[in-house]
Amino acid sequence: MIIPVELVKAEFIKRLNRFAALVLLDGKEELIHVANSGRLRELFLPGRSVLLYPRHGVHRKTSYDLAMVNLDGLLVSADARLPNVLVYEALLSSSLPQFIDYSTVDREATFGESRLDLALQNEGQRCLIEVKSITLVVEGRGLFPDAPTIRGRKHLRSLILAREKGYKAAVIFVIQREDAYSFSPHDEADPDFGATLRESAERGVEVYAYRCKVSPHEIVLADEVPVLL
Repeated sequence: MIIPVELVKAEFIKRLNRFAALVLLDGKEELIHVANSGRLRELFLPGRSVLLYPRHGVHRKTSYDLAMVNLDGLLVSADARLPNVLVYEALLSSSLPQFIDYSTVDREATFGESRLDLALQNEGQRCLIEVKSITLVVEGRGLFPDAPTIRGRKHLRSLILAREKGYKAAVIFVIQREDAYSFSPHDEADPDFGATLRESAERGVEVYAYRCKVSPHEIVLADEVPVLL
């Protein structure tokens, strides 16, 4: 995904709530939007350099979204909305060999109790995909979630139901940084999610993980990394 604007450099001050933070921009405090409900404690340290995406809109309360955090020289994309876009673009360009047999790709699909991210179809065959964003990496391993997620477990249950109905189902974990070499569920943060993910895999839900190449000008889905359950 090409970033169509020049990102603005600022200094992180503190997080105010799930979706708002304060930064220091041009010597003044600026309220910004954080499009990520994760805790992000490893990223949100006072004084850390961040990159902001300028936003404009009549009903907006902020002029910037948080785009990236500079983690000791490593750029981490912090916008949890982007992985969905990255996977969608990869599907349209046939960059994911696991899904090249499907002719149509739709954004969002309601199934069971969930609104899942992507629905693929081809001559009566259907595949449902849920995409999850990861920013937390510990010793080279991407971990999800970084906080308990009832919603995440509900998504997995819907994917299990899809498999029971005869559909293909998959969950794709997108690690929004370059320094991850594998993925695992973060059992310390949410053991129930980890248990549900393992059950999902046992019942036929496919589990994939990819790391990203991140720069101020572009974010792309890069290498697939091993899933260690």
